[in-house]
Amino acid sequence: MQSLHAVSLVIPDYDAAISFYCGTLGWTLAEDVDQGHKRWVRILPPGATQGSLILARAETPTQQTVIGDQFGGRVGLFLATDDFARDHAAMVEAGVTFEEAPRHEPYGTVAVWRDPFGNRWDLIQFA
Repeated sequence: MQSLHAVSLVIPDYDAAISFYCGTLGWTLAEDVDQGHKRWVRILPPGATQGSLILARAETPTQQTVIGDQFGGRVGLFLATDDFARDHAAMVEAGVTFEEAPRHEPYGTVAVWRDPFGNRWDLIQFA
């Protein structure tokens, strides 16, 4: 058996990313280990026990150029919820930028939002 443990997200600054995800969005800081020249920072959405995000600070000019564009301008991250209306309202109240109004698709209710670093996400409640 295999499972996807985590996905790395290139960010400009550990503390700014932790502040947004764990402060603004209420995610859990699962690990923050100082490794000398970098940190191992793993976060999880509220209520999650798996499927974490690794916050990886850009260290080279090449890495810095992909901040906010790791997926070539496409939505590359998908935050599933069991209550779209609740989470959408809370995110709007917290100042999260949504690119569109919620829409209903055959697979569920969805809206695209951006984090402060430019990464595009779907907030989605599956049908």
